[in-house]
Amino acid sequence: MASDRVNAALPSIPTATEEEENQEKLYGSVFAELESLELPLGTTLRSVYDDQPYAHRRFMEKLEARIRNHDREIEKMCNFHHQGFVDAITELLKVRADAEKLMVQVTDTNRRLQEAGKEVTNQTEEVIRCRIQQRNMANTVEKLQLCLPVLEMYSKLKDQLESKRYYAALKTMEQLEKVYIPRVGQYRFCQIMAETLPLLREGIKDVSMSDLKDFLESIRKHSDKIGETAMRQAQQHRTFNSAIQKQLNLGCTKSVHPLNGRTPTHHNGLVLEEGEEEEEEGDEEVLTAQDLVDFSPVYRCLHIYTILGDRETFENYYRKQRKKQARLVLQPQASMHETVEGYRRYFNQIVGFFVVEDHILHATQGLVTSAFTEEIWNMALSKLSAVLRTHSSYCEDPDLVLELKNLIVIFADTLQGYGFPVNRLFDLLFEIRDQYNETLLKKWALVFREIFELDNYSPIPVETEEEYKAVISRFPFYDAEIEKQDFPKKLPMSQSVPQIYTQVKEFIYASLKFSESLHRSSTEVDDMLRKSTNLLLTRTLSGCLQNLIKKPHIGLTELVQIIINTTHLEQACRYLEDFITNITNVSPETVHTTRLYGLSTFKDARHAAEGEIYTKLNQKIDEFIQLADYEWGMSESDGRASGYLMDLINFLRSTFQVFTHLPNNNNDHASMSGKVAQTACMSACKHLSTSLMQMLLDSELKQVSMGAVQQFNLDVIQCELFASSEPVPGFQGDTLQLAFIDLRQLLDLFMVWDWSTYLADYGQPTSKYLRVNPATALALLEKVYRGMKDTSKKNNIFSQFRKNDRDKQKLIETVVKQLRSLVNGMSQHS
Repeated sequence: MASDRVNAALPSIPTATEEEENQEKLYGSVFAELESLELPLGTTLRSVYDDQPYAHRRFMEKLEARIRNHDREIEKMCNFHHQGFVDAITELLKVRADAEKLMVQVTDTNRRLQEAGKEVTNQTEEVIRCRIQQRNMANTVEKLQLCLPVLEMYSKLKDQLESKRYYAALKTMEQLEKVYIPRVGQYRFCQIMAETLPLLREGIKDVSMSDLKDFLESIRKHSDKIGETAMRQAQQHRTFNSAIQKQLNLGCTKSVHPLNGRTPTHHNGLVLEEGEEEEEEGDEEVLTAQDLVDFSPVYRCLHIYTILGDRETFENYYRKQRKKQARLVLQPQASMHETVEGYRRYFNQIVGFFVVEDHILHATQGLVTSAFTEEIWNMALSKLSAVLRTHSSYCEDPDLVLELKNLIVIFADTLQGYGFPVNRLFDLLFEIRDQYNETLLKKWALVFREIFELDNYSPIPVETEEEYKAVISRFPFYDAEIEKQDFPKKLPMSQSVPQIYTQVKEFIYASLKFSESLHRSSTEVDDMLRKSTNLLLTRTLSGCLQNLIKKPHIGLTELVQIIINTTHLEQACRYLEDFITNITNVSPETVHTTRLYGLSTFKDARHAAEGEIYTKLNQKIDEFIQLADYEWGMSESDGRASGYLMDLINFLRSTFQVFTHLPNNNNDHASMSGKVAQTACMSACKHLSTSLMQMLLDSELKQVSMGAVQQFNLDVIQCELFASSEPVPGFQGDTLQLAFIDLRQLLDLFMVWDWSTYLADYGQPTSKYLRVNPATALALLEKVYRGMKDTSKKNNIFSQFRKNDRDKQKLIETVVKQLRSLVNGMSQHS
């Protein structure tokens, strides 16, 4: 390998001539590049100086040599072209003068040309300006033609809003938004217009809602008038139907009979008389809800909210407001029950409310539904029923209650004509009927009291046949014996009897008035009349009779007349039943027919009067007995009965003569009058006997002389004589005298002084002193014993026994002991 390196060929060393040639070529290319001025100098110069010593000096030398060569070539070229240059300059100097002349001419020509074209330039500028204006006008007209429909529609919208044609305005807004504004939407005014339309819609909603509120307020104000009109129409229609029905019942199947000489005509289902036809036709112009109330706001508002897509909000608002108005309408005034006008206004407002709702229901689609109307009606029925129950209970005037009933019937018929169910109202009328009957009973109670107060309680005197017929025309009375009597004569009842009978018939008529138009059968009406009449007889009339009988100023004569009156009223009850049958055409033999309780009513009153007779007799006897003034220590009797007792017996005799006026025109009445007289007489004698016994045994009376016992015995004898004189016929044997048997046996025991017999026969049925109680005998014996011991009194009945005073005292003491043992034995046995 080393030998290969040694033997390798070495590069040849250039000679000096070749090196110079190479440098010349190098500098020649460099200068060519520098002279070309196209290539970057930096690269060229760097190639000259790179890796060559003294390169700068050599380059400068070569550069100076190059510059000298170029200068020699320039000088050669200048020398060659110098003559031509001199000639050219000479010619140029010659042309210089002509050029100046030409410049002057051109300047003058330009000046004259400018002056001549100045007017043309001005006219050209004017033409250009006109052409620009013409183009602008054409563009403006074109744009205005696009904008004019928008502006026209907007102007139309404004006019519609001003004239309150909101439904058309909403249609115009819709056209603006969908058709016209999109064509020119790039203009500012269209953008403003588009922003304004939603505000206008809201304004329309607000205005329409305000109109709706005004409408709601309007129908609230006009509900009274609307209801009044509707109820008047219903009443006229009902009156017409009733007239037709009556004529059909009479067999008149042709035209309606003339009323008051005038032929009725038909107008809107009503019967109008000729004299009233024009007036009624004038009234018909305002007889509809549409004429009284402008419904256009609610229609308009409904359409507006429907177009705006907010119908549900409107429906909810309307229904909510109507519910509030319904509650306000159903709220009565506090003094409504005082007058019928208060009730009429109340019903008119309710009818007006539901007439409007019915119109809205049928005139609009879905604003109110049948379910909503039914809900409001059910609420109204509940509230109305409660209000009428409350306020009718405050009413004390039956005429007002009757007018209220008539209003309710017309109210029910009116709303039934509009399709509302009214069965609950007729059920309510049955409750009000009870209230009506109560007010009637109160009214007739006052009537009966007044009749009783004004009655003279004496038989009705009739002087002529006309007077007699006038009485029997008011009261069903017939008596064959009285018919045979000549005038003047007397009817047994007093003046109150025909008056009471007439008032009972008036009550039946008044009760019947409430039953009219209640859509009830004759059987039900008959039952209602009989029940209300029974209440009148058994409660009102019976109560008045009971109060009359208890009055202190009613004497025995009046009580006797009351018994006579009740007897005739009792007999008239069957005529009252016939009276009700004739009214209702319901046979009394029908199974469910209620019977009148008048018989028991008058019997009870008669029994009460009889009892009051007995009571007043006893009270009168007590008054006479209080006048008794016995001298219980007298030595012997006066030999005649006491004055007070004789006065009492005379009073009893005259009193029992009054009972001869009791009705005895038939066997029943004769037995009844005899029974009353006998009972009164027996009661009086028993009470007199009891009172005398109590006087004799009074605990405050400490001692009694035998003279006083003798005087007392004389008085009892007068009582027995009165009883035996048959003051009232009909007693058998000595029945009446038995009332004094207790007194008689007691006095006989003391007058005979038969104690041995009394004690020996005590307890035996055949005892002579069977009615003498040991306690009674003991009490009186002790009083007599105290009197005997009073030695201070003279003319004592036991004066002849003073020598044997001790024996007598022992005898009395023995009797007293035995009587006490008997009394003690009786108490232990009991």
